[in-house]
Amino acid sequence: MQPINLRSFRKKVSIYKKYFRRYLGKVEKLKPAGLDTLAEKLNAEVWQEVDCLTCANCCKTMTPTFTNKDIRRISAHLNMKPFEFKEKWLKYEKKDKDWVNKKQPCQFLDLSTNMCSIYEVRPDDCAGFPHLTKKKMVDYIHIHQQNISYCPATYKMVEKMMEKIKISGVATIQIFKP
Repeated sequence: MQPINLRSFRKKVSIYKKYFRRYLGKVEKLKPAGLDTLAEKLNAEVWQEVDCLTCANCCKTMTPTFTNKDIRRISAHLNMKPFEFKEKWLKYEKKDKDWVNKKQPCQFLDLSTNMCSIYEVRPDDCAGFPHLTKKKMVDYIHIHQQNISYCPATYKMVEKMMEKIKISGVATIQIFKP
């Protein structure tokens, strides 16, 4: 397993993002048979190649949503009251009605190790990320379309899907491997 090179990853994303999104859109529309089974198989392959601790791009560039249950659990872990935790670390997004981090990278990310300081009580959104093997994968295509820009594991999953599931109307391309 090689460390993630974020510069190389960002370059690949800038070149192929639109193509990958279009491909995923077609997958969502066509709903190929056996997609969930294939996703489980590819998921195992992806995690043989991707080490999150060499990346942490999600923690550096995205924010999870914090449920009330997450807020109670994390604030108790930090010996804070939920309102104190929210006041110190979170902001409320009225549009989506979500509690999210005030800043990025995440305040709980140790940038020297790429490890989460609250890993054992982290938000459910973080625990499930990048949601590669959610059942009914077609119901999560929109999430994968977003996450290919942030997560090398998601990008790798879609890359592998493209090798296995050929979609009519989407040209086969040579994937850039720097």
